[in-house]
Amino acid sequence: MIKKLSKNITRQKRHLRIRKTVIGSAERPRMSVYRSNKQFYIQLIDDVNQTTLFSANSAELGLKVANVEAAKAVGKLIAEKALKGGVTKVVFDRSGYLYHGRIKALADAAREAGLQF
Repeated sequence: MIKKLSKNITRQKRHLRIRKTVIGSAERPRMSVYRSNKQFYIQLIDDVNQTTLFSANSAELGLKVANVEAAKAVGKLIAEKALKGGVTKVVFDRSGYLYHGRIKALADAAREAGLQF
């Protein structure tokens, strides 16, 4: 009998395939997204020096759900932090999530706030 893999395991496999090619630097950090059922977490990561430059999550904004509106708010927040810190260009790492719905809304909000990727 063949056992079906969970959605999270297949997402992690996709994430590893993506991470082979997506690399962040100090000039153009990797914008890594993680979403749970209740929160969004975003980090701007310098993979060369292995440091997190900026981070944002929906808990900072007092949001308790991970819907499209929360994604837009967190995308705008990370863009504001990055622009204040002098980062304008990033590499988007969707972490194996499909570029649709909440992930797309987050990316669009970050672009509208001034980040380029």
